[in-house]
Amino acid sequence: MPVPNEYRYEKLTWPEVNEAIARSPVCVLPIGCVEQHGPHLPLDVDVICPKGIADGAGREIPERMLVLPPVWYGYTAHVMDFPGTINVHHTTMMESVLDITRSLAYHGFKKILLLNGHGSNTPVLDLVARRTNLETDAECAFLSWWGLLTVDKDFLPSWRESKFPGGCAHACELETSLYIYLDGGNVRRNLIRDGTIKFNEENSPFMWLDLFASGPMSFIPWTSAYSETGAFGEPEKATEAKGERAYLEAVKQLVTLVTWWKDRPRDARNDRHRVPPTMPMPWGQRSVSKSEGGAR
Repeated sequence: MPVPNEYRYEKLTWPEVNEAIARSPVCVLPIGCVEQHGPHLPLDVDVICPKGIADGAGREIPERMLVLPPVWYGYTAHVMDFPGTINVHHTTMMESVLDITRSLAYHGFKKILLLNGHGSNTPVLDLVARRTNLETDAECAFLSWWGLLTVDKDFLPSWRESKFPGGCAHACELETSLYIYLDGGNVRRNLIRDGTIKFNEENSPFMWLDLFASGPMSFIPWTSAYSETGAFGEPEKATEAKGERAYLEAVKQLVTLVTWWKDRPRDARNDRHRVPPTMPMPWGQRSVSKSEGGAR
C-alpha cells in the first residue's frame, strides 16, 4: 500500500515515517479510559468512540492525517466504586501523554490533536495541550469528540430526543447510539435502562450536568453518590440509525477541522521584554526564537 494511503501511524516503517513527516500531517491521538458504562455498555466505550471517529476521518484523508494507537487509560478515580474501572493518577496520565506529544514533536510532526473520549480527562488533556505548545515547537490542540456535533448548529436539534439537561450524559442516548453503530454486538440491549443524575433533579441554576453543557459551578463528586447504575441519561432513546448519523457528522467535521488546521500558519510569539531575560524561563518552556518574532 502506498504510504500516502496509510493513515495508521503504527503501520508505518521508519523510512515511511520520514515520508509522512514531509507531508506535515495532523497527528490525531485518541484518548479514553477503561470505565464502567452501566449494565448495558462495555468498559471500552470511551476508547472505541474517539478511535472509531478518528479512523473514519483517516480513511477519508490519509494524506493529511495520521491516527495514533489510542491511549486506553485515563483519569477516572471518582468512578472506582463501580467494578472494572481502571484509574491512572492525573500526574501519571499527564506525563505519559506529554511523552507522546514530545516524541511526535521531536520527530518533526508539528500539528497534534488530542481527541478525547472521557469527560474527566478534560482538565488533564487541556494542560497537556498547553504544555506541549509551550515546551515544544509543535502545536497541540484538545477536543472531545462530542464537540464535533456542535459545529453545525442545526445537527443536535434535529438529532437529539432526550431531555436537556441530563439526557445526554454517560452511557446515554449519544454514547449508546454511537456504540451500537460501531460495535453493536457487544451492547447488552436487554439491560438498557434510563438513569438519573440526582443533583440535576434539584433544579439548581448553579449545579447541573449534561454532555453538552453544565451549570456555572463545576461539581464532580463520587459517581456512586448521584447515580444508582452508573448510566445516567436516556439510553432507551438510542438507536443504531442515530449512531450512524452521529458518526458521519463527527467524521465530516473532523475531516474539515484537519483540512483547515493542517496548513494554518503558526501564530508568531513576540517577547516584549525591553531587556532580554538573562536566564532560561522556568517551568521548561522553550526560549522564543527570531523566527518566531522574538527579540533574541
